[in-house]
Amino acid sequence: MPKPLPLADVDTAPYWAAARAHRLSLQRCSDCGKLLFPPKARCPQCLGSVLAWTDLSGRGTVYSYTVMHANLVAGFEPPYVVASIELEEQPGLLVTANVVACASDAVRIGMPVAVTFEERTPEVTLPQFRPR
Repeated sequence: MPKPLPLADVDTAPYWAAARAHRLSLQRCSDCGKLLFPPKARCPQCLGSVLAWTDLSGRGTVYSYTVMHANLVAGFEPPYVVASIELEEQPGLLVTANVVACASDAVRIGMPVAVTFEERTPEVTLPQFRPR
């Protein structure tokens, strides 16, 4: 069975378009300067509505993770890692993704990672993270 695919909406379409181009891009609030994830219509910090898409380095560290050993999601063969990645552009900015290209028992909190892109279909590409 194939892995599930995300569905873009009005707020997330630019995120998925950037991923298709192998870029990690998030919204930045023009009022307070904070980066946002997940994409939203308003900044949760200051409620500003002027948000601009900004390309990021894709570098970060594993903030937290879990190793999935149960076969709970169709298309994902255990074990696999689901992690919160703290991006280096902003302390506390966390994105959720899989850590790939390493054994699940090698992942550690604080491990430096970099974005990589998994092309699920010609239209859908997912940001994932690998050790750096």
